Amino acid sequence: MASTRQMKKQILYIFLFISSIAFAQQDPIVKAEIDTINIRIGEQFEYKLTIKDTANVIIPKLDKLVGLEIVEDKKIDTIKNQLIKKYILTSFDSGSYYIPQQQIFIRQRLHLTDSLLINVATVAIDTTKQKMFPIKANQTEPYQFDDFKPYLWYVILALVIIGLIIYFALRKKKEIKEEVLVPALAPFEEAIQKFHELDEKLLWQNNEIKKYYSELTEIIRAYIERELKVPALESTTDELIETLTDFNDSEAISTTKETIKKLRNILREADLVKFAKSKPMSEQIEFNRKEAEEVVVELKPETIEEVPETKTEDEDELE
Repeated sequence: MASTRQMKKQILYIFLFISSIAFAQQDPIVKAEIDTINIRIGEQFEYKLTIKDTANVIIPKLDKLVGLEIVEDKKIDTIKNQLIKKYILTSFDSGSYYIPQQQIFIRQRLHLTDSLLINVATVAIDTTKQKMFPIKANQTEPYQFDDFKPYLWYVILALVIIGLIIYFALRKKKEIKEEVLVPALAPFEEAIQKFHELDEKLLWQNNEIKKYYSELTEIIRAYIERELKVPALESTTDELIETLTDFNDSEAISTTKETIKKLRNILREADLVKFAKSKPMSEQIEFNRKEAEEVVVELKPETIEEVPETKTEDEDELE
């Protein structure tokens, strides 16, 4: 009697255990399912994961697929406090393939889905009914942008070179045009203009005395070279003064010994500044500037007035 009661109790425990397992399988926290178990090559089917929780859920990426490919990875949907994750899968090889268990973490606890089997069948072709087509000739693929990439840099380089050639040609043409349109100033007018430009630079006022005297004497020498046709820019101070003295003695130029003396004083003062590092006072600098302009004015050739022609007695008789 006791053994019978004990046996009944064991049977009851077994029944309760089986019931709990069946209930757990009927209502799992995570569930994996497919909409079909049989497809043909190239057909698509849906793989769906259902998670009965929405807080702190981590769904890893679907991987480790053998013989199957993911066509579409859909976004997660939330429906009635559940998370629904769907994939569209397919296969291009016949056979039977498993979708392995997926690890899903819910509130930092691991949950495993069931592994699912999908059968992929080949598509039978009835050659008696299927019309056979002749073999087509080789078709050339249409050109794409990638086919021209190796030549793109050559095209860009050629365009840059052409652009530079056009730019410099137009610039040169513009410079020539400006040179033609802008007439050169007369030697005297150019010298006076450069004196005023030198004053505006304020060189000696900013302690650039050497540069000031270099430009001051260059203006005078350039004027003498252009106006009197004397190589003043390449001559030393003594050579230039000696040449002008000879010209004055031979009456080749119209000036005075005092003007030549002023010029000698200016050039020697400039030599001391440039080569002996002399630093004249501001009064001396202003005095040299004044005398420089006086030299240019006094060396300016006098204009020769045209003398009207006088008629001879013979011409009067003819009239």
